[in-house]
Amino acid sequence: MIRVHKDYFVPKYGNGRWFWNAEKERLEFDSREEAVKVAEKMEFTITNGYKFATSINQLEESVFRQEFQRSDNTYDADVILIEDIRNLVLFLAPRDMVTKELLQFLNCNTVNLLLKTTIMYIEYFLRVVEFILIRRDEICGENAKAESEESTKIKRIFSAHLTQHRLLMAREYSKIILGLNDMKNFYHLIPIVNVSLTRKDQKFHEIFLAFCIQVVWIAMHRRCYDLIEAEVNRVFRSEHFKLKRIEPIKFTKAEARLLYGKNYRRHNYRVQNSPLIQELNDVEYHNLPILWLGERKYRGTDLRLMQLEMEFLVQSSQLSLIGVSRGILGHPKTLYNTLLTLNWEMVRKQRLTQTYDPYQIKRQPYLELPHLDEEKIRMLSKTYVMDCVLKMVDVDKLTPEMIKKWTKIKRIMNYFQTKGVVTDVLMKCKKEIQDNSYGQSVQEILKNFIARKIKLRKN
Repeated sequence: MIRVHKDYFVPKYGNGRWFWNAEKERLEFDSREEAVKVAEKMEFTITNGYKFATSINQLEESVFRQEFQRSDNTYDADVILIEDIRNLVLFLAPRDMVTKELLQFLNCNTVNLLLKTTIMYIEYFLRVVEFILIRRDEICGENAKAESEESTKIKRIFSAHLTQHRLLMAREYSKIILGLNDMKNFYHLIPIVNVSLTRKDQKFHEIFLAFCIQVVWIAMHRRCYDLIEAEVNRVFRSEHFKLKRIEPIKFTKAEARLLYGKNYRRHNYRVQNSPLIQELNDVEYHNLPILWLGERKYRGTDLRLMQLEMEFLVQSSQLSLIGVSRGILGHPKTLYNTLLTLNWEMVRKQRLTQTYDPYQIKRQPYLELPHLDEEKIRMLSKTYVMDCVLKMVDVDKLTPEMIKKWTKIKRIMNYFQTKGVVTDVLMKCKKEIQDNSYGQSVQEILKNFIARKIKLRKN
Protein backbone atom coordinates (compact mmCIF):
# COMPACT_ATOMS: atom_id res chain seq x y z
CA MET A 1 0.00 0.00 0.00
CA ILE A 2 1.38 3.40 -0.98
CA ARG A 3 1.52 6.02 1.75
CA VAL A 4 0.18 9.44 0.82
CA HIS A 5 1.62 12.37 2.73
CA LYS A 6 0.41 15.93 2.68
CA ASP A 7 3.16 18.30 1.55
CA TYR A 8 3.88 20.89 4.24
CA PHE A 9 7.35 21.68 2.97
CA VAL A 10 8.26 24.82 1.09
CA PRO A 11 11.17 25.29 -1.34
CA LYS A 12 14.57 25.64 0.30
CA TYR A 13 15.29 28.84 -1.59
CA GLY A 14 12.13 30.87 -1.40
CA ASN A 15 13.62 34.26 -2.14
CA GLY A 16 16.12 34.66 -4.97
CA ARG A 17 16.81 33.84 -8.62
CA TRP A 18 18.56 31.19 -10.73
CA PHE A 19 21.36 32.27 -13.09
CA TRP A 20 23.87 30.57 -15.38
CA ASN A 21 27.50 30.62 -14.25
CA ALA A 22 29.51 30.65 -17.50
CA GLU A 23 32.84 29.92 -15.77
CA LYS A 24 31.65 26.82 -13.91
CA GLU A 25 29.09 25.97 -16.63
CA ARG A 26 26.26 25.23 -14.24
CA LEU A 27 23.10 26.74 -12.77
CA GLU A 28 23.48 28.55 -9.46
CA PHE A 29 21.01 30.16 -7.13
CA ASP A 30 21.43 33.73 -5.89
CA SER A 31 19.64 33.80 -2.52
CA ARG A 32 18.43 37.09 -1.07
CA GLU A 33 17.72 35.66 2.37
CA GLU A 34 20.68 37.37 4.04
CA ALA A 35 19.87 40.69 2.41
CA VAL A 36 16.29 40.77 3.67
CA LYS A 37 16.85 39.17 7.07
CA VAL A 38 17.11 42.53 8.83
CA ALA A 39 14.17 43.96 6.92
CA GLU A 40 11.95 41.00 7.83
CA LYS A 41 12.50 41.61 11.52
CA MET A 42 11.15 45.14 11.14
CA GLU A 43 8.08 44.16 9.18
CA PHE A 44 5.09 44.39 11.46
CA THR A 45 1.92 46.42 11.90
CA ILE A 46 1.01 48.04 15.22
CA THR A 47 -2.71 47.67 15.92
CA ASN A 48 -4.00 49.18 19.17
CA GLY A 49 -0.55 48.79 20.69
CA TYR A 50 -0.02 45.15 19.62
CA LYS A 51 2.61 44.18 17.03
CA PHE A 52 1.37 41.79 14.34
CA ALA A 53 3.91 40.27 11.99
CA THR A 54 3.42 40.88 8.27
CA SER A 55 5.76 38.15 7.02
CA ILE A 56 7.02 34.74 8.08
CA ASN A 57 10.12 32.75 7.21
CA GLN A 58 10.15 29.31 5.64
CA LEU A 59 10.32 27.43 8.94
CA GLU A 60 7.35 29.34 10.36
CA GLU A 61 5.40 28.76 7.16
CA SER A 62 6.06 25.03 7.33
CA VAL A 63 5.00 24.84 10.97
CA PHE A 64 1.84 26.83 10.30
CA ARG A 65 0.81 24.65 7.37
CA GLN A 66 1.55 21.47 9.27
CA GLU A 67 0.21 22.26 12.74
CA PHE A 68 -2.19 25.23 12.68
CA GLN A 69 -3.78 25.47 9.25
CA ARG A 70 -7.40 24.39 8.82
CA SER A 71 -7.66 20.67 8.12
CA ASP A 72 -8.85 19.23 4.81
CA ASN A 73 -11.50 17.28 6.72
CA THR A 74 -13.43 20.47 7.52
CA TYR A 75 -16.23 21.98 5.48
CA ASP A 76 -15.26 23.82 2.28
CA ALA A 77 -11.56 23.19 2.80
CA ASP A 78 -10.73 24.40 -0.73
CA VAL A 79 -12.00 27.97 -0.25
CA ILE A 80 -11.12 30.78 2.16
CA LEU A 81 -13.39 31.19 5.17
CA ILE A 82 -13.27 33.41 8.24
CA GLU A 83 -11.69 30.49 10.11
CA ASP A 84 -8.68 30.59 7.76
CA ILE A 85 -8.16 34.31 8.40
CA ARG A 86 -8.63 33.72 12.14
CA ASN A 87 -5.89 31.08 12.22
CA LEU A 88 -3.50 33.28 10.25
CA VAL A 89 -4.06 36.30 12.53
CA LEU A 90 -3.53 34.15 15.61
CA PHE A 91 -0.25 32.90 14.15
CA LEU A 92 0.93 36.43 13.28
CA ALA A 93 -0.19 37.89 16.62
CA PRO A 94 2.18 38.38 19.57
CA ARG A 95 2.60 35.12 21.45
CA ASP A 96 1.44 36.66 24.75
CA MET A 97 -1.80 37.74 23.12
CA VAL A 98 -2.93 34.19 22.25
CA THR A 99 -4.51 33.02 25.51
CA LYS A 100 -6.94 30.23 26.28
CA GLU A 101 -9.68 32.74 27.13
CA LEU A 102 -9.30 34.49 23.76
CA LEU A 103 -9.40 31.17 21.88
CA GLN A 104 -12.55 30.07 23.68
CA PHE A 105 -14.10 33.48 23.01
CA LEU A 106 -13.33 33.27 19.28
CA ASN A 107 -14.75 29.75 19.22
CA CYS A 108 -18.32 31.01 19.88
CA ASN A 109 -20.93 31.40 17.15
CA THR A 110 -21.88 34.89 18.33
CA VAL A 111 -18.31 36.14 17.87
CA ASN A 112 -18.12 34.57 14.41
CA LEU A 113 -21.35 36.33 13.44
CA LEU A 114 -19.96 39.63 14.75
CA LEU A 115 -16.83 39.20 12.61
CA LYS A 116 -19.04 38.34 9.63
CA THR A 117 -21.25 41.41 10.02
CA THR A 118 -18.20 43.63 10.62
CA ILE A 119 -16.67 42.47 7.32
CA MET A 120 -20.01 43.11 5.58
CA TYR A 121 -20.19 46.63 6.99
CA ILE A 122 -16.57 47.61 6.33
CA GLU A 123 -16.74 46.24 2.77
CA TYR A 124 -19.76 48.47 2.01
CA PHE A 125 -18.26 51.37 3.98
CA LEU A 126 -15.13 51.40 1.80
CA ARG A 127 -17.25 51.50 -1.33
CA VAL A 128 -19.22 54.50 -0.04
CA VAL A 129 -16.00 56.29 0.92
CA GLU A 130 -14.68 55.73 -2.60
CA PHE A 131 -17.94 57.14 -3.97
CA ILE A 132 -17.54 60.24 -1.76
CA LEU A 133 -13.96 60.83 -2.92
CA ILE A 134 -15.03 60.55 -6.55
CA ARG A 135 -17.81 63.08 -5.97
CA ARG A 136 -15.25 65.41 -4.39
CA ASP A 137 -13.24 65.46 -7.59
CA GLU A 138 -16.36 65.95 -9.72
CA ILE A 139 -17.60 69.06 -7.87
CA CYS A 140 -14.16 70.74 -7.84
CA GLY A 141 -11.85 72.00 -10.53
CA GLU A 142 -12.45 73.59 -13.89
CA ASN A 143 -15.05 71.07 -15.08
CA ALA A 144 -16.97 71.06 -11.80
CA LYS A 145 -20.45 69.56 -11.71
CA ALA A 146 -23.09 70.95 -9.38
CA GLU A 147 -24.88 68.72 -6.92
CA SER A 148 -28.23 67.59 -8.28
CA GLU A 149 -31.31 66.42 -6.46
CA GLU A 150 -30.75 62.89 -7.76
CA SER A 151 -27.22 62.66 -6.37
CA THR A 152 -28.47 63.87 -2.99
CA LYS A 153 -31.13 61.14 -2.93
CA ILE A 154 -28.57 58.49 -3.85
CA LYS A 155 -26.32 59.59 -0.98
CA ARG A 156 -29.22 59.34 1.46
CA ILE A 157 -29.96 55.80 0.28
CA PHE A 158 -26.31 54.79 0.70
CA SER A 159 -26.41 56.26 4.20
CA ALA A 160 -29.53 54.19 4.96
CA HIS A 161 -27.77 51.04 3.73
CA LEU A 162 -24.82 51.70 6.04
CA THR A 163 -27.25 52.12 8.94
CA GLN A 164 -28.78 48.74 8.16
CA HIS A 165 -25.37 47.05 8.18
CA ARG A 166 -24.58 48.73 11.51
CA LEU A 167 -27.83 47.37 12.95
CA LEU A 168 -26.71 43.82 12.19
CA MET A 169 -23.36 44.53 13.86
CA ALA A 170 -25.06 46.14 16.86
CA ARG A 171 -27.35 43.17 17.34
CA GLU A 172 -24.45 40.71 17.61
CA TYR A 173 -22.38 43.13 19.71
CA SER A 174 -25.23 43.62 22.19
CA LYS A 175 -25.43 39.84 22.70
CA ILE A 176 -21.79 39.88 23.81
CA ILE A 177 -22.32 42.84 26.14
CA LEU A 178 -25.44 41.30 27.74
CA GLY A 179 -23.92 37.82 27.97
CA LEU A 180 -26.66 36.08 25.98
CA ASN A 181 -26.61 32.59 24.47
CA ASP A 182 -23.05 31.25 24.35
CA MET A 183 -21.63 34.45 25.89
CA LYS A 184 -22.66 33.64 29.47
CA ASN A 185 -19.22 32.37 30.41
CA PHE A 186 -17.64 35.65 29.30
CA TYR A 187 -20.06 38.03 30.99
CA HIS A 188 -18.16 40.92 32.54
CA LEU A 189 -20.12 41.09 35.83
CA ILE A 190 -19.49 38.72 38.72
CA PRO A 191 -22.76 36.96 39.67
CA ILE A 192 -24.72 38.05 42.76
CA VAL A 193 -22.40 40.92 43.70
CA ASN A 194 -22.52 42.39 40.13
CA VAL A 195 -18.97 43.75 40.32
CA SER A 196 -17.26 44.44 37.00
CA LEU A 197 -13.68 43.33 36.39
CA THR A 198 -12.76 46.66 34.85
CA ARG A 199 -9.04 46.18 34.15
CA LYS A 200 -9.44 42.62 32.90
CA ASP A 201 -12.35 43.60 30.64
CA GLN A 202 -10.48 46.61 29.28
CA LYS A 203 -7.42 44.53 28.34
CA PHE A 204 -9.55 41.81 26.78
CA HIS A 205 -11.56 44.42 24.85
CA GLU A 206 -8.38 45.96 23.43
CA ILE A 207 -7.07 42.53 22.40
CA PHE A 208 -10.30 41.60 20.64
CA LEU A 209 -10.48 44.94 18.80
CA ALA A 210 -6.90 44.52 17.58
CA PHE A 211 -7.71 40.99 16.44
CA CYS A 212 -10.92 42.17 14.71
CA ILE A 213 -9.08 44.94 12.83
CA GLN A 214 -6.49 42.48 11.55
CA VAL A 215 -9.16 40.01 10.40
CA VAL A 216 -11.10 42.69 8.51
CA TRP A 217 -7.92 44.15 6.99
CA ILE A 218 -6.75 40.79 5.64
CA ALA A 219 -10.26 40.01 4.38
CA MET A 220 -10.23 43.31 2.44
CA HIS A 221 -7.08 42.35 0.49
CA ARG A 222 -4.90 44.30 2.98
CA ARG A 223 -5.94 47.70 1.66
CA CYS A 224 -7.01 50.92 3.41
CA TYR A 225 -5.53 49.85 6.75
CA ASP A 226 -5.71 53.29 8.39
CA LEU A 227 -9.31 53.79 7.32
CA ILE A 228 -10.37 50.32 8.52
CA GLU A 229 -8.62 50.78 11.86
CA ALA A 230 -10.22 54.20 12.40
CA GLU A 231 -13.75 53.03 11.55
CA VAL A 232 -13.65 49.81 13.58
CA ASN A 233 -12.37 51.71 16.60
CA ARG A 234 -15.03 54.39 16.10
CA VAL A 235 -18.04 52.06 15.96
CA PHE A 236 -16.89 50.02 18.96
CA ARG A 237 -15.49 52.75 21.23
CA SER A 238 -16.64 56.17 19.80
CA GLU A 239 -14.37 59.06 18.85
CA HIS A 240 -13.53 59.96 22.46
CA PHE A 241 -11.17 57.01 22.75
CA LYS A 242 -9.52 56.93 19.33
CA LEU A 243 -5.83 56.11 19.55
CA LYS A 244 -4.67 58.09 16.51
CA ARG A 245 -5.43 61.80 16.46
CA ILE A 246 -4.47 62.14 12.80
CA GLU A 247 -7.39 60.95 10.70
CA PRO A 248 -6.57 59.13 7.42
CA ILE A 249 -9.27 61.09 5.57
CA LYS A 250 -10.90 64.27 6.83
CA PHE A 251 -14.61 64.26 6.08
CA THR A 252 -16.79 67.33 6.01
CA LYS A 253 -19.85 67.54 8.26
CA ALA A 254 -22.14 66.54 5.39
CA GLU A 255 -19.93 63.58 4.48
CA ALA A 256 -19.70 62.50 8.12
CA ARG A 257 -23.50 62.55 8.46
CA LEU A 258 -23.73 60.41 5.34
CA LEU A 259 -21.24 57.84 6.63
CA TYR A 260 -22.10 57.75 10.33
CA GLY A 261 -25.89 58.05 10.06
CA LYS A 262 -28.38 60.36 11.72
CA ASN A 263 -28.40 58.43 15.01
CA TYR A 264 -24.77 59.19 15.84
CA ARG A 265 -24.44 61.77 18.59
CA ARG A 266 -21.27 62.91 20.31
CA HIS A 267 -21.81 63.67 24.00
CA ASN A 268 -19.61 64.14 27.03
CA TYR A 269 -17.35 61.12 27.47
CA ARG A 270 -19.04 60.27 30.80
CA VAL A 271 -22.37 59.53 29.10
CA GLN A 272 -21.13 58.61 25.62
CA ASN A 273 -22.34 55.34 24.13
CA SER A 274 -20.66 53.58 21.24
CA PRO A 275 -22.24 54.22 17.81
CA LEU A 276 -23.44 50.61 17.67
CA ILE A 277 -25.48 51.01 20.85
CA GLN A 278 -26.81 54.36 19.60
CA GLU A 279 -28.19 52.61 16.53
CA LEU A 280 -30.17 50.24 18.76
CA ASN A 281 -31.57 53.09 20.85
CA ASP A 282 -33.43 54.60 17.89
CA VAL A 283 -34.44 52.02 15.27
CA GLU A 284 -36.89 53.11 12.60
CA TYR A 285 -40.07 51.09 12.31
CA HIS A 286 -39.38 49.76 8.80
CA ASN A 287 -35.88 48.62 9.95
CA LEU A 288 -37.13 46.61 12.94
CA PRO A 289 -37.22 43.28 10.99
CA ILE A 290 -33.42 43.58 10.57
CA LEU A 291 -33.06 42.65 14.24
CA TRP A 292 -34.61 39.26 13.44
CA LEU A 293 -32.67 38.47 10.26
CA GLY A 294 -30.96 35.11 10.52
CA GLU A 295 -33.08 34.06 13.48
CA ARG A 296 -36.55 34.12 11.90
CA LYS A 297 -37.44 33.94 8.22
CA TYR A 298 -38.48 37.33 6.89
CA ARG A 299 -41.99 37.38 5.44
CA GLY A 300 -42.83 40.60 3.69
CA THR A 301 -42.56 42.68 0.53
CA ASP A 302 -39.47 44.76 1.36
CA LEU A 303 -36.92 43.91 -1.35
CA ARG A 304 -34.06 45.54 0.55
CA LEU A 305 -34.61 43.32 3.59
CA MET A 306 -34.80 40.26 1.32
CA GLN A 307 -31.44 41.16 -0.20
CA LEU A 308 -29.86 41.82 3.20
CA GLU A 309 -31.21 38.53 4.56
CA MET A 310 -29.80 36.60 1.60
CA GLU A 311 -26.34 38.15 2.02
CA PHE A 312 -26.40 37.36 5.73
CA LEU A 313 -27.63 33.78 5.47
CA VAL A 314 -25.53 32.57 2.53
CA GLN A 315 -22.28 30.97 3.67
CA SER A 316 -19.00 32.61 2.70
CA SER A 317 -18.08 29.65 0.51
CA GLN A 318 -21.16 30.22 -1.69
CA LEU A 319 -21.07 33.99 -2.17
CA SER A 320 -20.14 33.61 -5.84
CA LEU A 321 -23.47 31.85 -6.45
CA ILE A 322 -25.41 35.02 -5.53
CA GLY A 323 -22.99 37.43 -7.21
CA VAL A 324 -21.75 39.03 -3.98
CA SER A 325 -18.13 39.89 -3.23
CA ARG A 326 -16.86 40.16 0.33
CA GLY A 327 -13.13 40.60 0.10
CA ILE A 328 -11.25 37.32 -0.17
CA LEU A 329 -13.98 35.22 1.47
CA GLY A 330 -15.18 32.41 -0.75
CA HIS A 331 -12.18 32.62 -3.09
CA PRO A 332 -10.25 29.42 -3.97
CA LYS A 333 -7.19 28.82 -1.82
CA THR A 334 -5.17 27.97 -4.93
CA LEU A 335 -5.17 31.67 -5.87
CA TYR A 336 -3.54 32.72 -2.58
CA ASN A 337 -0.33 31.95 -0.74
CA THR A 338 0.05 31.01 2.91
CA LEU A 339 -0.29 34.65 4.03
CA LEU A 340 -3.55 34.89 2.04
CA THR A 341 -2.01 37.33 -0.42
CA LEU A 342 -3.25 37.12 -3.99
CA ASN A 343 -0.93 35.18 -6.32
CA TRP A 344 -1.32 36.97 -9.63
CA GLU A 345 0.51 34.24 -11.53
CA MET A 346 -2.21 31.76 -10.53
CA VAL A 347 -4.88 34.35 -11.34
CA ARG A 348 -3.54 34.74 -14.88
CA LYS A 349 -3.81 30.99 -15.37
CA GLN A 350 -7.53 31.17 -14.60
CA ARG A 351 -8.08 33.26 -17.77
CA LEU A 352 -10.61 35.53 -16.11
CA THR A 353 -12.51 37.99 -18.30
CA GLN A 354 -15.16 40.65 -17.82
CA THR A 355 -17.84 38.07 -18.53
CA TYR A 356 -16.27 35.16 -16.64
CA ASP A 357 -15.17 36.37 -13.23
CA PRO A 358 -17.18 34.59 -10.51
CA TYR A 359 -15.04 35.95 -7.68
CA GLN A 360 -14.89 39.57 -8.92
CA ILE A 361 -11.09 39.71 -9.04
CA LYS A 362 -10.66 41.18 -12.51
CA ARG A 363 -13.79 43.33 -12.34
CA GLN A 364 -13.67 45.17 -9.05
CA PRO A 365 -16.81 45.38 -6.86
CA TYR A 366 -18.84 48.52 -7.32
CA LEU A 367 -21.83 50.31 -5.84
CA GLU A 368 -25.06 49.64 -7.65
CA LEU A 369 -27.13 52.78 -8.09
CA PRO A 370 -30.41 52.22 -6.23
CA HIS A 371 -33.89 53.32 -7.23
CA LEU A 372 -34.38 56.97 -6.31
CA ASP A 373 -37.66 56.21 -4.51
CA GLU A 374 -36.35 53.16 -2.69
CA GLU A 375 -36.99 54.53 0.80
CA LYS A 376 -40.52 55.64 -0.12
CA ILE A 377 -41.28 52.20 -1.52
CA ARG A 378 -39.95 50.62 1.66
CA MET A 379 -42.35 52.72 3.72
CA LEU A 380 -45.24 51.17 1.78
CA SER A 381 -44.01 47.59 2.15
CA LYS A 382 -45.81 45.09 4.35
CA THR A 383 -44.32 42.76 6.94
CA TYR A 384 -46.13 39.63 8.05
CA VAL A 385 -45.77 37.50 11.15
CA MET A 386 -42.37 35.78 11.28
CA ASP A 387 -43.27 32.27 12.43
CA CYS A 388 -40.45 30.29 10.80
CA VAL A 389 -37.42 29.96 13.10
CA LEU A 390 -34.01 29.58 11.42
CA LYS A 391 -31.02 27.71 12.73
CA MET A 392 -27.61 28.89 11.62
CA VAL A 393 -25.09 26.26 10.52
CA ASP A 394 -22.36 25.93 13.11
CA VAL A 395 -18.85 26.61 11.87
CA ASP A 396 -16.02 24.18 12.46
CA LYS A 397 -15.00 25.02 15.98
CA LEU A 398 -11.60 24.57 17.49
CA THR A 399 -11.28 21.27 19.30
CA PRO A 400 -9.88 21.19 22.86
CA GLU A 401 -6.71 19.68 21.42
CA MET A 402 -6.29 22.58 18.99
CA ILE A 403 -6.93 25.15 21.73
CA LYS A 404 -4.26 23.48 23.84
CA LYS A 405 -1.88 23.52 20.87
CA TRP A 406 -2.52 27.23 20.21
CA THR A 407 -1.76 28.11 23.83
CA LYS A 408 1.61 26.31 23.50
CA ILE A 409 2.55 27.94 20.19
CA LYS A 410 5.72 29.50 21.61
CA ARG A 411 6.92 26.14 22.93
CA ILE A 412 6.06 24.43 19.62
CA MET A 413 7.99 27.00 17.58
CA ASN A 414 11.03 26.66 19.85
CA TYR A 415 10.86 22.88 19.50
CA PHE A 416 10.84 23.00 15.70
CA GLN A 417 13.66 25.54 15.63
CA THR A 418 15.96 23.62 17.99
CA LYS A 419 15.19 20.07 16.86
CA GLY A 420 15.07 20.94 13.16
CA VAL A 421 12.11 18.67 12.54
CA VAL A 422 10.99 20.67 9.52
CA THR A 423 13.97 20.99 7.21
CA ASP A 424 13.74 20.65 3.46
CA VAL A 425 12.51 18.37 0.68
CA LEU A 426 15.76 16.35 0.66
CA MET A 427 15.33 15.33 4.30
CA LYS A 428 11.71 14.44 3.62
CA CYS A 429 12.71 12.12 0.77
CA LYS A 430 15.34 10.40 2.92
CA LYS A 431 12.74 9.69 5.61
CA GLU A 432 10.35 8.32 3.01
CA ILE A 433 13.00 5.91 1.67
CA GLN A 434 13.94 4.68 5.14
CA ASP A 435 10.31 4.17 6.16
CA ASN A 436 9.25 0.55 5.53
CA SER A 437 5.82 0.69 7.16
CA TYR A 438 2.65 0.14 5.14
CA GLY A 439 0.61 2.88 6.76
CA GLN A 440 -3.00 2.42 7.80
CA SER A 441 -4.86 -0.84 7.35
CA VAL A 442 -7.80 -1.23 5.00
CA GLN A 443 -10.23 -1.22 7.94
CA GLU A 444 -8.83 2.07 9.27
CA ILE A 445 -9.00 3.70 5.83
CA LEU A 446 -12.64 2.65 5.38
CA LYS A 447 -13.53 3.80 8.89
CA ASN A 448 -12.01 7.27 8.31
CA PHE A 449 -13.68 7.52 4.90
CA ILE A 450 -17.14 6.68 6.26
CA ALA A 451 -16.70 9.10 9.18
CA ARG A 452 -15.70 11.93 6.83
CA LYS A 453 -18.56 11.11 4.42
CA ILE A 454 -21.13 11.26 7.24
CA LYS A 455 -19.74 14.61 8.39
CA LEU A 456 -19.54 16.39 5.05
CA ARG A 457 -22.70 15.05 3.42
CA LYS A 458 -25.96 16.71 4.32
CA ASN A 459 -28.82 14.65 5.66
